Amino acid sequence: MGVKVSVVTVTWNCADTLGDCLDSVARQSWLDREHVVIDGASTDGTLALLKTRRDQLAVLVSEPDKGMYDALNKGIAQSSGDVIGLLHSDDCFTDETVLARVAEVFADPAVDACYGDLEYVAAADMAQVVRYWQSGAYKAEKFYWGWMPPHPTFFVRRRVYEQFSGFNLDMGTAADYELMLRLLLKHRISAAYIPKVLVKMRVGGMSNVSLQNRLAANRMDRKAWSVNGLRPYPWTLWMKPVRKVWQWVARQKV
Repeated sequence: MGVKVSVVTVTWNCADTLGDCLDSVARQSWLDREHVVIDGASTDGTLALLKTRRDQLAVLVSEPDKGMYDALNKGIAQSSGDVIGLLHSDDCFTDETVLARVAEVFADPAVDACYGDLEYVAAADMAQVVRYWQSGAYKAEKFYWGWMPPHPTFFVRRRVYEQFSGFNLDMGTAADYELMLRLLLKHRISAAYIPKVLVKMRVGGMSNVSLQNRLAANRMDRKAWSVNGLRPYPWTLWMKPVRKVWQWVARQKV
């Protein structure tokens, strides 16, 4: 029996980029899939666009929420797949084989999660690579050296969310980091690395806009360790932004 993959997309006033996201899911060669979209009561043309694509969506909800991570939790709860991945409304899968590769990895029942590489691309030109995030092989201890998988490429079995819960809404922009710390380092779920760029992500991100935001993100990253009863090394949290420097250099090799 095949592996059913759910893709959760959350939206809010993103009509300009959403079409690319929807197309990239619709083009996937892996047919045992569903696309779950949670819209935060958009006031632009987002909902109208979603309604024109309603036949390709397993779930469409449009209502106010408490932010992106609240909406993601809603999407996870509404998903029926064996495996759940998250594709943001301004991101795209790199090609039509991504979900097939993911399903192949999860054919092994011992695998709880998988991840791949990520390209940050220019908002106006998705062919222009701005940063290249090469994740590397998995070892939980790498978290102590500032490592984490790129969350847009992170696929997890639904049973893992059911056992260990979804996003912690108290964590702000560090909610994805806290989730991966909790699942991969605290609870030691098994993970596999797909050595391929799985997602193209348009540049942006609130935690990196300014030094003030970076310092605030660092405080929340520290909280992510604390709430899980984990203790980072003194240099762990500063290694996270340092690792991003290599991503800018690595783009030249893509």
